[in-house]
Amino acid sequence: MSLPSPSRWSRPGARLLLLAGLLLLAVNLRPAAVSVGPVLAEVRSGLSLSASEAGLLTSLPVLAFAAFGAAAPAVARRVGVHRTTMMALLALVTGLAGRAFAPGEATFLVLSMLALSGMAMANVLLPSLVKLHFPDRIGRVTALYTGALSVGLTAALMLTVPLARGGEEWRWGLGAWAVPALLAAVPWLWLVAHDRRPDQPVHDVTLGQVARTRLGWAMALFFGLQSMQAYAIFGWFAQLWRDAGYSPTAAGVLVGIVAATSIPLSLWLPRVVARQEHPRGVLLAVIACYPLAYVALILAPHDLALPAAVVVGVGTCTFPLILTLIGLRARTPGGTAALSGFTQSAGYLLAALGPFSVGVLHDATDGWTVPLLFLIALTVPQLLLGSYVSRPAAVEDQLHRASREPV
Repeated sequence: MSLPSPSRWSRPGARLLLLAGLLLLAVNLRPAAVSVGPVLAEVRSGLSLSASEAGLLTSLPVLAFAAFGAAAPAVARRVGVHRTTMMALLALVTGLAGRAFAPGEATFLVLSMLALSGMAMANVLLPSLVKLHFPDRIGRVTALYTGALSVGLTAALMLTVPLARGGEEWRWGLGAWAVPALLAAVPWLWLVAHDRRPDQPVHDVTLGQVARTRLGWAMALFFGLQSMQAYAIFGWFAQLWRDAGYSPTAAGVLVGIVAATSIPLSLWLPRVVARQEHPRGVLLAVIACYPLAYVALILAPHDLALPAAVVVGVGTCTFPLILTLIGLRARTPGGTAALSGFTQSAGYLLAALGPFSVGVLHDATDGWTVPLLFLIALTVPQLLLGSYVSRPAAVEDQLHRASREPV
């Protein structure tokens, strides 16, 4: 990965611009994936999407994270991390704007994938950018950008339908998200000019090397399990609450509460984890919120819907915590990029099983008890992996020890 000269970023104005660029970028890394869901019925009707095409559309985010997220560290090493981020933003803007005018289903799917590819690459590079420019403030800056991610997620879930005038003008509802993405690209027009090759070569870590470490696999599996939970929650819980007797609007609000609950906690918990050498207790307490909420939904899905939504929202804060740990479990920006790329690309492949399994179990049992028991079972390996990744370690150290072991 080509690194800029540190002196260029030491001035307060430059650091503020960097922080603004990171936060604006983070706000735009979820609408491309989640804005389709609220108007999916209208999109299917308007483009005559078949059931298989609609299934492919809802699976594209996972495919994009797995494929393009894995490629991000290698591209950043070749052309520079800031230029790669700018390219990702341009792909995001083009895909979001273009699909709003797509004449048919094939064009819509291709442009959706273009937007999601940009989202996936930028998502992987964010922890590396924090490690590069704010190595002494990883917890604080991660807290800020994961809070921005939550804002973007919540906004996309709650505002897409109003922007689409109830779904009737779904093209406007989806295309509107290209505007904030375009605004987010403005700071990067200046930042891309500061990618420079260092005088000495940088010995980066590759995804293949990360795959040879226990830490890399533990991080990927933990990330995958937390993503399985999140995708199942945002994919199915609106239907769960509708089946419990809530109106579609009220069910959507409850899902919005899940997302909104994580916003203030995302601004606080990463800083707590970054300050502790052994943050095991914090991580396990957050994970434990999942089974607590799921038991409540099994017992009284209607009467306990609101407290369950809040507690589930606390559980989803495992996402900003694993992003914080990515920055803490590598010693260099290149190592962070590789660990982020492997963790997220492998993790998102596993994540696809979450909503699929919940859907299968719901159809097979015609109820929500068994799917919720399945989600409770997922927390057991998640707790074990959370305990492991909470221990102080660095992927570069594990690689160094592996290279010294006899073959």
